[in-house]
Amino acid sequence: MRKLKNSELDRLDVDEFKSAKKTPLIIVLDNIRSLNNIGSVFRTSDAFLIEKIYLCGITAKPPHNDIRKTALGSTKTVDWEYAEHTIDVITKLKSDNIQIVSIEQAEDAIQLNNFMPKANTKYALVFGNEVKGVSQNVVDASDMVIEIPQFGTKHSLNISVSCGVVVWDIFSKLKVTEV
Repeated sequence: MRKLKNSELDRLDVDEFKSAKKTPLIIVLDNIRSLNNIGSVFRTSDAFLIEKIYLCGITAKPPHNDIRKTALGSTKTVDWEYAEHTIDVITKLKSDNIQIVSIEQAEDAIQLNNFMPKANTKYALVFGNEVKGVSQNVVDASDMVIEIPQFGTKHSLNISVSCGVVVWDIFSKLKVTEV
């Protein structure tokens, strides 16, 4: 088995990405501290054709060298917008009939493996601060909370890992419902 060269991967260029049909997912970053996490979320969002990222509160904005290192150019492909208050973004998205899903450990959370996205529904996935998680007022305003099942001794996953796990899971389930 031979590894493929980057030139053999048949990836989209920036213009093709911009005009490609997007996955009906929006990412909302609620007060993310780590610039490397932010860059990683951009890169994951590029990989799965995410519609848009909202950077909220203390979440840093491109251009920034530490974001650039992990984003690898995806800040130029994935649409993004900054908002001072996460709850304002949530209110706007809800008014556009977008389902708000906080990724958090909470009472009555749906386990990710049990969540099945509905066809023709757009979801906004909210990922929270590395220490405090998703703000309680955002959890309160969410249509649902999804929790990633975990079985070890730690209480959480890194936010960039959580984003990758959740986006891949929902992306793959949406692809099944499209067939």
